[in-house]
Amino acid sequence: MKLKKQVTVCGAAIFCVAVFSLYLMLDRVQHDPARHQNSGNFPRSQISVLQNRIEQLEQLLEENHEIISHIKDSVLELTANVEGPPALLPYHTANGSWVVAPEPRPSFFSVSPQDCQFALGGRGQKPELQMLTVSEELPFDNVDGGVWRQGFDISYSPHDWDAEDLQVFVVPHSHNDPGWIKTFDKYYTEQTQHILNSMVSKLQEDSRWRFLWAEVSFFAKWWDNINAQKRAVVRRLVGNGQLEIATGGWVMPDEANSHYFALIDQLIEGHQWLERNLGVTPRSGWAVDPFGHSSTMPYLLRRANLTSMLIQRVHYAIKKHFAATHSLEFMWRQTWDSDSSTDIFCHMMPFYSYDVPHTCGPDPKICCQFDFKRLPGGRINCPWKVPPRAITEANVAERAALLLDQYRKKSRLFRSNVLLVPLGDDFRYDKPQEWDAQFFSYQRLFDFLNSKPDLHVQAQFGTLSDYFDALYKRTGVEPGARPPGFPVLSGDFFSYADREDHYWTGYYTSRPFYKSLDRVLEAHLRGAEILYSLALAHTRRSGLAAQYPLSDFTVLMEARRTLGLFQHHDAITGTAKEAVVVDYGVRLLRSLVSLKQVIINAAHYLVLGDKGTYHFEPGAPFLQVDDARSSHDALPERTVIQLDASPRFVVLFNPLEQERLSVVSLLVNSPHVRVLSEDGQPLPVQISAHWSSATNMVPNVYQVSLPIRLPALGLGLLQLQQGLDTHRTLSSSVRIYLHGQSLSVSRHEAFPIRVIDSGGSDFALSNRYMQVWFSGLTGLLKSIQRVDEDREQRTDVELLVYGTRASKDKSGAYLFLPDDQAKPYVPKNPPVLRVTEGPFFSEVVAYYEHVHQVVRLYNLPGVEGLSLDMSFLVDIRDYINKELALRIHTNIGSQGTFFSDLNGFQVQRRQYLKKLPLQANFYPMPVMAYIQDAQRRLTLHTAQALGVSSLSDGQLEVILDRRLMQDDNRGLGQGLKDNKRTWNHFRLLLERRTVGSEPGYFSKLAAMLRGLIFPSSRSDDRKVRVQDDRSTSYPSLLSHLTSMYLNTPVFTFPVAKTPSPGPSLRAFHPLVSSLPCDFHLLNLRMLQAEVALGGLFHGLDVVFLQSTSLTLLYPLASPSNSTDLYLEPMEIATFRLRLG
Repeated sequence: MKLKKQVTVCGAAIFCVAVFSLYLMLDRVQHDPARHQNSGNFPRSQISVLQNRIEQLEQLLEENHEIISHIKDSVLELTANVEGPPALLPYHTANGSWVVAPEPRPSFFSVSPQDCQFALGGRGQKPELQMLTVSEELPFDNVDGGVWRQGFDISYSPHDWDAEDLQVFVVPHSHNDPGWIKTFDKYYTEQTQHILNSMVSKLQEDSRWRFLWAEVSFFAKWWDNINAQKRAVVRRLVGNGQLEIATGGWVMPDEANSHYFALIDQLIEGHQWLERNLGVTPRSGWAVDPFGHSSTMPYLLRRANLTSMLIQRVHYAIKKHFAATHSLEFMWRQTWDSDSSTDIFCHMMPFYSYDVPHTCGPDPKICCQFDFKRLPGGRINCPWKVPPRAITEANVAERAALLLDQYRKKSRLFRSNVLLVPLGDDFRYDKPQEWDAQFFSYQRLFDFLNSKPDLHVQAQFGTLSDYFDALYKRTGVEPGARPPGFPVLSGDFFSYADREDHYWTGYYTSRPFYKSLDRVLEAHLRGAEILYSLALAHTRRSGLAAQYPLSDFTVLMEARRTLGLFQHHDAITGTAKEAVVVDYGVRLLRSLVSLKQVIINAAHYLVLGDKGTYHFEPGAPFLQVDDARSSHDALPERTVIQLDASPRFVVLFNPLEQERLSVVSLLVNSPHVRVLSEDGQPLPVQISAHWSSATNMVPNVYQVSLPIRLPALGLGLLQLQQGLDTHRTLSSSVRIYLHGQSLSVSRHEAFPIRVIDSGGSDFALSNRYMQVWFSGLTGLLKSIQRVDEDREQRTDVELLVYGTRASKDKSGAYLFLPDDQAKPYVPKNPPVLRVTEGPFFSEVVAYYEHVHQVVRLYNLPGVEGLSLDMSFLVDIRDYINKELALRIHTNIGSQGTFFSDLNGFQVQRRQYLKKLPLQANFYPMPVMAYIQDAQRRLTLHTAQALGVSSLSDGQLEVILDRRLMQDDNRGLGQGLKDNKRTWNHFRLLLERRTVGSEPGYFSKLAAMLRGLIFPSSRSDDRKVRVQDDRSTSYPSLLSHLTSMYLNTPVFTFPVAKTPSPGPSLRAFHPLVSSLPCDFHLLNLRMLQAEVALGGLFHGLDVVFLQSTSLTLLYPLASPSNSTDLYLEPMEIATFRLRLG
């Protein structure tokens, strides 16, 4: 109530100021002597000034109204309860629904007004190139451009370089996929190690020769297998600039499906390895093969102190447009950036591919003749039927002239006279003969060109940074600064098409089982890192570090590298050979199992009441795992806690840095169970059956669910006892709709079950926030009605099936090429529905042939109760060339606009473009997507990356899984036939909108006064345009927290059976208080706030704190005595700190 009063007072104060200001303004106008002298007519200049001031006042008043509304809604919706007296028991209302009484001491998440101001958007000067606008304006007509089929004819005059020579940098490189057609280890053994060994010997032959490498995962494996002498040579080659490690990540990651936690983690792992072993700090980014490019990557690279970057796979029509407008090099800026602090210089390769035929110039038939691995007699040749010719004294002039013509034509597409020419391809330079053929041939060509001053060209081998350094020098700016006249761009480069209507939008969903497993491993890695660091700091402070398993650090390092490896653009994408996918899966599972043990080891120490009793026994772990997987492609089986006469304890870990209230579910072997808190207080619980199918219970296994409040980053405790507390052990009720099917139904005396053979009227579930309606026939969601609104919001869920084309080009692992619009999913039999209702959650389960849907509504205050938990168990292993989709129909007036996230870090506005084929309108959805109008926003949160679209007004659509029988001719050589039973997990959140809604009272007041003075003014139209022009959108604070709850679940670990009496246990509270709710250790969105670390950790001091670049390579300031941190909105910051 106190906060509500403060908001009311604040609002009233603003209102008074607004009215008083308007009064003074009007009063001044009425008493202006000049006005009376001119018979009531204003001078035109004063009218203009007054009109502008009223417009500004109107805008400020509306923004203040929006801020107050934003704060008010956040306060009302994000109510959470602090620890207090024992929870009050749930009770039934007259209509039979459950009510959970609130605890008497509510607390509120803190929201800073500056944060709301930031989220209003519209700051800063607009960039010249906004990718959404570019896509809306381009015709995408695919006109034949001649030798450069996707471009145009390029002309030039030989005198174009009379004033300034053309400077050409040819960059030899070898792109090594850490798994694709072969496994990582097989690639290393058969090809990569030979490339790197040859590199060491060949680069020593001529100091003018250069080489570029990117994948640190391969480099580190090779480094471990070479001797000290060879290592010294490598360091020397790096030091003298002959060898450059570009980007420096563990892999060259996919930019569509990867979460930014994993992107940063693999970047740190690579950079730290390079610093430790080579003493090198990467300067330039190199991304030639990811299938589309996210604007998150330039931000991360810039934060890591890189100054320049290169990208390649961009839609061919966009490349053509950028080439025609000399925009292939630009400053890439984030959409929220108002002061260019996020800018990084970016080079876009102009042609079809990064191979040699498509890099020297616009004509691949000519460029292929300068790929000397294709000399006659080799294993590969030129598809254009004109082979390369060895360079001799007799032909060097003619060959050099032919090559120079391509260089000059390519250079006409750029703004400077410095030209980049990559020279490489996948796994190139694996034999010494290729090194000789390429390097000696090109050196002869360079020597000839450089000896002819009248040609005005200087050509040489170079690295990527050599090129950028020369460009900066030529344009007269410091490295990383904006060269004069170069454009600024914001936005991303999805979705990618390499030719015709072949859009690479299938891989957003391909192999969703492993996309889900990736996110599970990510959550475990983060949790293990946090608990290991805290446990180690506490053991050192207590003098017990020698007893702690320090070998767990090795486990963490291997898990980091496994997660990093899987971010590779043929791993998380689902575009590798089946055997390679198995190899990835085995690695993921092995790391997952190891990380659970790291968490268990840390939790063991941290929950002990008497640390002196700590003893690490690897063969007899103190805690059990929460679930287990029998193989890399199996779904997890949850641990069943065996109850007997002695009590069993369960340790619960909350990886969030805010206190959370969540429902935790455990499996036990008896329905007669009592649950006590850490201090022995009995807790109310919901007992449910555990089902193996629609109608069969698992014998002797029961689910006990209860709400529990867990400390930030902390460990909680529960005690389970066999026995019955009739007041607090509350059974779920079950209704089963058979829809005419003759099926036997399991029964148990503990659970009332009602079987309904036929019929099926719609039914509803409800909690304190909403009422949710389902179809009695399909079991699918129909509508949601918030308790604070009079009308239902349509949310019809529909299952759909896409086919693939009958022509030669069909959908595959990369491409989505549907035959037509999706058709409704038609099951053979109507679904069996099972409806469970209880005090803490209710759920609807619908069993279809290919999908099991579970929609759960939590009856809980705060974040958990404000959204719908939706899961779909998908099994399409009998499909042939079909894709299963989920579509949500609403009456939200989205007008063809929807929003999807980029890497879980930022949100990008999308526009449905009718001029493009259906498949072109799909985009990656790593974390969320939403549609909105002036009053409502509907957000679909996801726990795994999938493809998303909005093909009609008010719709959201997600591809759940794909089974395709053929290759799509992008090099894989296989279809997608290794489908698994896969859980897709979502949260559906319906929110009111205040920003951009109907004008508020203050705005109406100002508009009314403006209308009295300037009747022709139309401010409302102007405001609508301003709202529509916003390119930046943000999830609400509630939406952000909902995503965090979904992707950062509570971990539960039963304490292993021990002889009585067992060790005393107590909850672990690492933080003195929760971090602000707009802070995250690695965050989807950071809003403006300040945190003091000095008194943050219980029992630990921050004894050293230093700000560094993102990957810790560059100190940004001297070590500070201050432990206060200040972050700008959307900022990711890294600090070295020591706890003691």
